[in-house]
Amino acid sequence: MGLRAGTLEGVAMTFWHQKRVLLTGHTGFKGAWAARWLAHAGAQVTGLSLAPDQTPNLFDILGQAHLAQSHLVDLRDTAAVAQVVAAARPEIVLHMAAQPLVRQGYTDPVGTFSSNVMGTVHLLDALRHTSDLRAVLVVTSDKVYENSGTHVALTETDRLGGADPYSASKAATEIVVAAMRQAFFQASGLRVATARGGNVVGGGRFFRRPSGARYHPRRAKRPAACPARPQCHPALAACFGLPVRLLYLCRGAVDQQRPP
Repeated sequence: MGLRAGTLEGVAMTFWHQKRVLLTGHTGFKGAWAARWLAHAGAQVTGLSLAPDQTPNLFDILGQAHLAQSHLVDLRDTAAVAQVVAAARPEIVLHMAAQPLVRQGYTDPVGTFSSNVMGTVHLLDALRHTSDLRAVLVVTSDKVYENSGTHVALTETDRLGGADPYSASKAATEIVVAAMRQAFFQASGLRVATARGGNVVGGGRFFRRPSGARYHPRRAKRPAACPARPQCHPALAACFGLPVRLLYLCRGAVDQQRPP
């Protein structure tokens, strides 16, 4: 699955140039690609995330030269999050940081809820004290829905649920975002939305087997030209889809923002 060069240039050369973007989760798989694309688009990217939790990882492979700032901060640290937000003065926020694994939700349910739910609360609370903010996009999961077991395709208006800690934490995050939007952002016309992403594989995605061994589903050398064009290597094509679509969602939120 490739993306047309013209489409990507539209993202890169118009809307994002010189935008101040706060990207959480920039050390993760999706976040690392999103950071690289945003920088390629001319954005001033500030990253906020925990350090990578395994080696090798895409964040280290891509390097940090394209980032304006990289802050290794825990979203559960209220004061540290507020300090990064105040210094970054973001115009757009793309919140991708989370505990992302269903399996880990069973082994560490408290950490899963505190990271995914309270981490989002801390971020949104810090953002409501900023003056330049125009849009916030919070990435949750396609596992936020109550699963009835009927094998019927779900829609975005279906009931939220979660039969495991990870899924429940993401459903709770949806409720947090809706509440904070209505309480603190809606009156000013600031756009705050969620995007329910699914699993993504592609170049730079490293997995852990249950035994702890790591493997890469598509082993390939990273071409020197990446990520200037997604056509640079077929093994990397899948990793571009979600980050670029998220960039379009952010742009759409700003385009629809009501004047103050």
